[in-house]
Amino acid sequence: MSNGHIFVGELIGTALLILLGGGVCAAVTLKRSKAFGAGWVAIAFGWGFAVMVAAYVSSHLSGAHLNPAVTLAIAIKSGEWSHVPVYLAGQMLGAMLGAFLVWVTYLGQFQQNDEPTLGIFSTGPEIRNPVQNLMTEAIGTLVLCILILTQGLTPGLTLSGTGVLITSLTVVGIGFSLGGPTGYAINPVRDLGPRIVHSLLPIPKKGGSDWGYAWIPVVGPLVGGALAGLLYNAAY
Repeated sequence: MSNGHIFVGELIGTALLILLGGGVCAAVTLKRSKAFGAGWVAIAFGWGFAVMVAAYVSSHLSGAHLNPAVTLAIAIKSGEWSHVPVYLAGQMLGAMLGAFLVWVTYLGQFQQNDEPTLGIFSTGPEIRNPVQNLMTEAIGTLVLCILILTQGLTPGLTLSGTGVLITSLTVVGIGFSLGGPTGYAINPVRDLGPRIVHSLLPIPKKGGSDWGYAWIPVVGPLVGGALAGLLYNAAY
């Protein structure tokens, strides 16, 4: 894969991931949305479908990392680090573009907003405990990354496209099982890129962007990705 293909694939894929994932959060949260109040099940499946679409679209261009934690885990597994900066650049810009497109899609609802909107763009803890929150994000990301790494042990799984479906369903499962404490960012750019966009957008009564918490959904997933890479090398 060339650097150009990697950048474009990660840009498009991560933009689609955040557009559809952030879109389901907007649909459930904004009062003038037809899906208002649909709840956690809709959000968990919405993010799973977002991963499925984004990964299918970008897999032939970049391998569909879509997540710096995944990129880190794969680099530790393979020992190949030369493309990591290109992956990260595409992912970050894609996440910001996707968040902007969520705002465009729900512009009328945002213009009539009367409550804080950060939860549409980024995650936040139900109980603010930095140690627990960090561990929760690391554990969730470890599950995701070790699943992705071990798919290569089954010949033909990735080529058949089944691996994308398994990964998507795993994201749904993480949402159901591990997402309750923090909202399961499990992806640094999924949280940071939209948080930056939230801070810049002219949304009425949007509230703050909670920068004091912002490091946790960045560091936690990176720790989880690194642990997954080390675990793979040790156990497989």
